[in-house]
Amino acid sequence: MHAGGTAGGASMTPEEHREPLSSEVKRLEGEVGTHAHHPLLHLPMFEQLKQRNVFRVAVLYVVVCWLILDPVHVVFHMLEVPTWANRLVVILMAVGFPAVVIFAWVYEITPGGLKPTVEVPHEKSIRKLTGRRLDRAIIAVLAVALAYFVVDKFWISKRFPTAHPAAPAAEATMQRPTVPAAAFAPPPHSIAVLPFVNMSGDKEQEYFSEGLTEELLNSLSRVNELQVAARTSSFSFQGEHPDIATVAHKLNVSAVLEGSVRRYAHTVRITAQLVNARTGFHVWSGTYDRDLGDVLNLQTEIATAVASALKVTLLGDVAGKIALGGTRDPGAFDAYLLGTKAYIARHEQKDLDAAVVEYTEAIRLDPNYALAFVARSMAIDEKRNFEGVTENDLMRAQADAENAIALAPDLGEGHGALARVLVSMLEFTRAAGEYERAVALAPGNAQVIRDYAAFAGAIGRLDAAISAGRRAVLLDPLNPDSHATLAGALYAARQYSDSIAAFQEVLILDPDYADQYSWAPSYALGKLQTVRAWCEGRPANWGSQVCLAITYDKLGRHADAEAQLAKFKSSSAAEDDWYQYAEIYAQWGYVSKALGCLERAMRQRHANPGLGILKFDPLLDPLRQEPRFQAIERELKFPD
Repeated sequence: MHAGGTAGGASMTPEEHREPLSSEVKRLEGEVGTHAHHPLLHLPMFEQLKQRNVFRVAVLYVVVCWLILDPVHVVFHMLEVPTWANRLVVILMAVGFPAVVIFAWVYEITPGGLKPTVEVPHEKSIRKLTGRRLDRAIIAVLAVALAYFVVDKFWISKRFPTAHPAAPAAEATMQRPTVPAAAFAPPPHSIAVLPFVNMSGDKEQEYFSEGLTEELLNSLSRVNELQVAARTSSFSFQGEHPDIATVAHKLNVSAVLEGSVRRYAHTVRITAQLVNARTGFHVWSGTYDRDLGDVLNLQTEIATAVASALKVTLLGDVAGKIALGGTRDPGAFDAYLLGTKAYIARHEQKDLDAAVVEYTEAIRLDPNYALAFVARSMAIDEKRNFEGVTENDLMRAQADAENAIALAPDLGEGHGALARVLVSMLEFTRAAGEYERAVALAPGNAQVIRDYAAFAGAIGRLDAAISAGRRAVLLDPLNPDSHATLAGALYAARQYSDSIAAFQEVLILDPDYADQYSWAPSYALGKLQTVRAWCEGRPANWGSQVCLAITYDKLGRHADAEAQLAKFKSSSAAEDDWYQYAEIYAQWGYVSKALGCLERAMRQRHANPGLGILKFDPLLDPLRQEPRFQAIERELKFPD
């Protein structure tokens, strides 16, 4: 029966059934050899994309990329990964998109997937099944994305905020804040100069590499077309080995200059490289071997090359401006750098004395070294913050500043040094003219700008004071002195809340910063308990002693206020503090005593620099209508 059934064609074994079909498919594949006759290709393009699930794959890819990008950005930020890494991830994802779309298109018609020209059984069912799976994947990924968005917005962002905190309330004035994230928007021609590495193999030569770096920084700051981060901010990274992106973000600069110094007996080798802070790529580099006596020309050469690499259009005699006030004597230059090291590290009077000795040696070796005269003038004037200055000291400082100007009339630092001394001598009208000249000649020098801001606030030029204070912060953002100067200008303008906010920036940079009047804006706003707690925590600060003598009285604790005043008087030389006594008595309401103290201060002017802020000082407001006070103000001859 089996044989007859086969001969009659009534039935076939499964193997016999599959063989003809398989042979037919192979025959057709051989005839066609391409996908040209696939049924899908006869549909309109939109329908083809839809049938092949290309749209679904594209949507799934985009959503997955979005879900990956945000966490990657957060992780990269935490790890301080350079900015270019974020861009690389985005580029790779963008390149991957067309590849994925093409794969989705091809997959539906390849022999490994669907067969060409032949309507393989269940082909439509397979495409529908693939589509349903993709739909489910898209829904799942969107659900995860939505969940992440909700968690990020309503939990992570609130628990771990990264934006700038709101300006502190007056009640929280004296709290020590955390560092806020700063927006990165550098001017195109802005640059920071990192301390050049000492490659001499001798730590005793650190002063030379640091000093040479500072002189190069100062040279660049004389190019008006450049904005150069000041020394304190640039050198704050010393020893940290930060990446360029970190430096650029903290200083808000578009380029960073770094390098090394190797000093020999009579020569020096400097290597320098300029890096684009946005891309991380080198813009320029150079290696220089010079005699030590040729360092001044070297500074000019490097500064000019850097400016050119930054595509700065140099105006005027830039080379002459860069070399202004310098020396070609290697011994004088070395002594100047040693003096600068002592001056920057000053903590005691002996540090200033050491600086003066070195500057004097530099001047002896090169009597035409204008910058050495400027430095010695400022070091002598700085004595007022330690053991105090005498009239003879002020005369020496004035003579040095005037010598510097005679040697280099266009040296802004010279006019700034003279202005400082004139303020100490209470010659405000002359000081105003010198400061205006200094700012015009050295608009990139943060120290000159800070000094001018403080002076402008003292004489009542409040808009100019605030503007200069903000400029100082821009040039030297990591220097607490810059923010303190701005806080003082805002205080002078009676903008107390803004002054408090500016001082918060000081505390971010230096929680132990010693500012004698940091409490005054909060006191002006009546936050007495906050002020009391702050000043009691800093008993060694003489400003805190003034603060407590005033605040205790306002809190009704007059006996404690009297005791605090007695303590203040016993801890200092009375002739130096008549101005501060006047502030205390004025706030106590003892008008006659306060005026008597001011008159004593006027008789010993050189020892009472506080008289320089008499015109704006809010603590003296109770005296302003008194004829004796008005007579003192006229005698001080503040400029209009």
